Amino acid sequence: MKDILERIKSLRLLVVGDVMLDRYVKGEVSRISPEAPVPVLAVEDETVVAGGAANVALNGADMGAVVEAFGWFGRDEQGDRLKNILKDKDIAVDSLLSFEGAPTISKTRVMASNQQICRVDREEAPDSYRPDLSKLGEDLRQKAGEADVVVISDYGKGFVTNELIALVREASPFVAVDPKPSRLLDYSNPDLLTPNRLEAFELAGISRLTREKVPEENIVRSINEKFNPAMLAITLGADGMLLAREGRVEKTMPTAAREVYDVSGAGDTVIASMTLALGAGASLEQAAEFANVAAGIVVGKVGTATASPEEILNHS
Repeated sequence: MKDILERIKSLRLLVVGDVMLDRYVKGEVSRISPEAPVPVLAVEDETVVAGGAANVALNGADMGAVVEAFGWFGRDEQGDRLKNILKDKDIAVDSLLSFEGAPTISKTRVMASNQQICRVDREEAPDSYRPDLSKLGEDLRQKAGEADVVVISDYGKGFVTNELIALVREASPFVAVDPKPSRLLDYSNPDLLTPNRLEAFELAGISRLTREKVPEENIVRSINEKFNPAMLAITLGADGMLLAREGRVEKTMPTAAREVYDVSGAGDTVIASMTLALGAGASLEQAAEFANVAAGIVVGKVGTATASPEEILNHS
């Protein structure tokens, strides 16, 4: 893993997708409100971190890559704060990416004793976040062509469109996609596709509500027929990660997590680390092992988090 981390330092990563600002309000609950049957939180701490595609970018930067983020940054306090978080990690954000018409997507998680008791979202409808590629297309095409690897991080908020996917796929030498199947977008022909278990069901045309045991081979075959990913990595939570290539299951890897406190952002870590490892010349299995270790570190932390090279080396 040391060799992979060393080679990652020379890579340029472009992350395209739904950037977000995540706020955590933490405290203790010791009583119920006299005004309504709800807990009263005595706030002890507030933190603000990058979320969504911005967290993918943060993961890439913490692993040593040169990173740029491409998404919807509203002309508001949240947008400025998110840009500053990224810039503090030397993640580039083009000045063109400052938009009116919709706020920067933000999520506030209220936590009591490390347990989430509610979440407050600030966002508009997906159509409000659709990028105008007549203005941004050439800029995006150039950035995708100059990057060694591109991650498309679709959180279903509207920035990722069929036109955007097609443009990036055409321009980039390597495209990894973290999909949101409910949006019914054309994720065809990525170099790497990283759905979780439920997303894999949906991509395969199977209801996520099904309780039947569906053979993994059938799911992989169906996803391959519809989207033709060169490589497929299905994250299975506590059951690890299923790897497939060209429609054939290759391996299921057990999880590397030692303790699980919070799975928030684990998928961001997986796609960032796998993409960079593959870009650094690792095999699919080596990249999955690398991502497995990184994600195992992240789920052992509370809130959206990243894994540093030192943590990865100590954990492996």
